[in-house]
Amino acid sequence: MARLAVALIAVSAAVAFASVPHAARSASPLPYVAPARSGVLFLFSGHGWGHGVGMGQWGAQGYAQQGYTYDQILAAYYPGTTLGQTSATSIRVLLADAKSSLTMSSGQPLTVEDADGVDHTLAAGRTTLTPALRLPVDGGPGQALTPPLTFSPAAGSKLTLGRTYRGQIVVDVVNGKLRAINVLPLDQYLYGVVPAEEPSSWLPAALDAQAVAARSYALANRRAASSFDVYADGRSQMYLGVSAEKPSATQAVNETSGEVLLFGNHVADTMFSSSTGGLTQSAADAFGSAGKPYLPSVKDPYDSISPYHDWGPVPVTAQALGQALGVTGRVVDATVTRNSSKRVRTVKLTSLARGTESTTGVAGGLTASALALRSTWFSVGVLSLQPPVPNPPVASGTRVVLSGVARGVRGVVVQQRSAGNPWTQFKRITPRAKSGAFRLVVRPSATTDYRLSTPQDAAAPIRIRVKPSG
Repeated sequence: MARLAVALIAVSAAVAFASVPHAARSASPLPYVAPARSGVLFLFSGHGWGHGVGMGQWGAQGYAQQGYTYDQILAAYYPGTTLGQTSATSIRVLLADAKSSLTMSSGQPLTVEDADGVDHTLAAGRTTLTPALRLPVDGGPGQALTPPLTFSPAAGSKLTLGRTYRGQIVVDVVNGKLRAINVLPLDQYLYGVVPAEEPSSWLPAALDAQAVAARSYALANRRAASSFDVYADGRSQMYLGVSAEKPSATQAVNETSGEVLLFGNHVADTMFSSSTGGLTQSAADAFGSAGKPYLPSVKDPYDSISPYHDWGPVPVTAQALGQALGVTGRVVDATVTRNSSKRVRTVKLTSLARGTESTTGVAGGLTASALALRSTWFSVGVLSLQPPVPNPPVASGTRVVLSGVARGVRGVVVQQRSAGNPWTQFKRITPRAKSGAFRLVVRPSATTDYRLSTPQDAAAPIRIRVKPSG
């Protein structure tokens, strides 16, 4: 996904969500139960997957299903652009960097050109390269060659460096480590990009739109004054070489050969991502990008076919949230502010430390990254139930007032459980419309745990202790 890494870098294991066995009503377990003493439970729900700027790939497939052509699809996502032709014919892709060794192989003998322009012959098979670049060329036992070295396969053959690639591979030594760059025709590069970015089983119009967007994006984002043009991963766009190639994607590249989107006299920066949730995000909102009026926020009506159109809720305890976002104290509330594209600009966290309340603002992108959320178009539900302070043991049947917040979450009930018994529903609550605040009176006859629960999630319990009778 183009520039996904900029907007959302999924940090696996950033938050570990523990659960404990329990029973609810008919002993049917909930998907998630917050552990005891983990604090407020926050429920993150949202729309889309990725930064949402430019073309939504699922939405493009939806447009294709409705009979739109690829040029109509592109016009919907990149208003103000026009189709044109590029004169660029090749591209340089960074495959490996800062490596102590590389293993290259070919089924046929290959040519190795050194920095002095001298050609050498390297036998077929596997060759391990080190920064010394001592290779058994020209039938000899091995000689050190001056980098950079350009490895060219025989006609009809290909080179393998982890994956198999078309074109040439240039190996250089940079700061004592090996760097490998794949140099190949632009459209052959796209053979390994389009099916890596979009399912090859999708309709031709969606694949054609992806081919033009990928070609334009690559050219618009070539690295100036660098030894390579693009990365082979999400820092640019995914490129998986020959192993990813599919006939349908190759056909899309060939049918649109040389076509790019232009804005004025320049190739447009045609960013794209998996799913927009039904509304794209402007480049200005996402990245502060000026001078890209062809990347506004527009409706994406057919993204509804995406399995990521809506997602969540993702449960995150106050304890886990504070750890993930580096907030000191106990997080007790979270609200959001949004940009004009409905994405979260800032998450405002309220926390308590030694009785003092403080607020911390965390960028929406950083929050999504730390919690491995699919996008920055999200909302935060709050489930908080608090005992009275202080909370000493009470006599059986004593009136006890619990306070809480149930905001941005539907179907919330209070459950109860005494020792040795399963969780049962105690009462459905109706919180205040804006704040979500509520108060609840209980009269336990024995020590009882209470918690807030939805059909999917349950917050950490609180306990009201009852004095033994007599």
